[in-house]
Amino acid sequence: MTGTTFDPRQMVLPNSHFIDGRLLAGEGVIPVHAPSDGRLLCNLPEAGFDLVDYAVRLAQDVQVRSGWACAAPRERGRVLRRWADLVEENAVELARLETLCSTRPISETTAWDVPFTAEGIRFFAEYSDKLGGEVAATQSDLLGMVLAEPYGVIGAIAPWNFPLVMGSWKVVPALVAGNGVVLKPSEMTPFSIIRLAELAVEAGVPAGLFNVVQGTGPITGNALSRHSGCGKLTFTGSTRTGIEIMKAAAESGPKPVTLELGGKSPQIVFDDIRSIDAVADRILRAFTGNAGQVCVSGSRLIVQRGVHDALMEKIVVRAQNFAAGALEDAATRYSPIISERQANSIETGVQTSVREGASALIPLKRLESLGGVFLSPCILSDVTSQTTAVKDELFGPVLTVQIFDEEDEALSLASHATYGLAAGVHTSDLGRAMRSVRNLKAGTVWVNRYGRSSDFVIPTGGYGGSGIGKDLGRQAVEANLRHKSVLMAFEG
Repeated sequence: MTGTTFDPRQMVLPNSHFIDGRLLAGEGVIPVHAPSDGRLLCNLPEAGFDLVDYAVRLAQDVQVRSGWACAAPRERGRVLRRWADLVEENAVELARLETLCSTRPISETTAWDVPFTAEGIRFFAEYSDKLGGEVAATQSDLLGMVLAEPYGVIGAIAPWNFPLVMGSWKVVPALVAGNGVVLKPSEMTPFSIIRLAELAVEAGVPAGLFNVVQGTGPITGNALSRHSGCGKLTFTGSTRTGIEIMKAAAESGPKPVTLELGGKSPQIVFDDIRSIDAVADRILRAFTGNAGQVCVSGSRLIVQRGVHDALMEKIVVRAQNFAAGALEDAATRYSPIISERQANSIETGVQTSVREGASALIPLKRLESLGGVFLSPCILSDVTSQTTAVKDELFGPVLTVQIFDEEDEALSLASHATYGLAAGVHTSDLGRAMRSVRNLKAGTVWVNRYGRSSDFVIPTGGYGGSGIGKDLGRQAVEANLRHKSVLMAFEG
């Protein structure tokens, strides 16, 4: 399906909470802006402790009273498949709601974000009756079992960079496993997830089982993270905030957490690549997609000396063909920066790196726009492992370039003191590819490609400061189940 230009002024904004199967309005206190032109869209209500408490306790009650937790697993799967169908039937509206306040152009929300969300729901729905307990080996007059059970209510906090997709990754595995969910979306991107929740109820998810509370991290997110009624927490965002989530989980439980956090992902290019043009295109997409506002952004290029000059010449040419545009315009292909604050942070990181000795092959510039902040792709050479743009996640369209001679040197440069989210390897040598895969300390390694596919069975998650646990795959469903050990004697 191809996205078409639309008038955002004609859209009805669901700037409210969603609790007990209905929209719940409140006093608007948080301004929500359109990133591509800076226009104020609405003021969003903020859920304090009392409303978060109500949403969690309601989900606890409905999870038991509705029979969702003890329903036949395939019945839960049937409801979720219907939900996926409704997402596709309402794709135009969902794509537009996603585009309104996010950094996602309508061409991409239509072609990727919404279809990817629907397929993700279907994937998890099919896991509804594929995971359970097991019979344990024990002596012949005993029966040993391990039973898988839901936690009750999952507290979920989703990011702003892919609101619909990332929100669904939190909610759907939890529901498949029999849990209720209370989700806090980013206060910058609150709209599409509300419509997604409405469609869930329409599909048959019991009202009150999946609730959405709007608000900021320090108020709403903190109240949700510390609520004793949440049996588990799941969060995607910065490493710094992830540490605070872990503290809250320890102090209010302790309770388990799934954390998908920051990254500073390397891309290693060996001089045996078969197509410089294909690799140049791949690298460009890896650090300019969503204007670099992607946790797995391939922002550290580590290239072998023999191919460096030819490859960089092609990347530099390609990186100068970006322009700003209104996100609701079907012709727009490049994303704005989510906020002025984020743009300032990216600019400061680049300026600091230059003062530290980095050279700008392409300087970071603000593109002419209708009022939003669009940053041109930036490429920095003459960097070291101590350069700010190499150490820190700038979360913008910034690529650093380092040169290596030998394979061991490339793997050493790829290693990062903090992050281990993803990595890319570009080579035509299978042995070299497998050695790299084995030695790279990252939760995901892509070889001769970069970025996620629709293979939902492959989990995503990081090592070290990039997180704990996995989204996607059967691992995401298993993370929403706890296990009870049973040993039964045959005679009373």
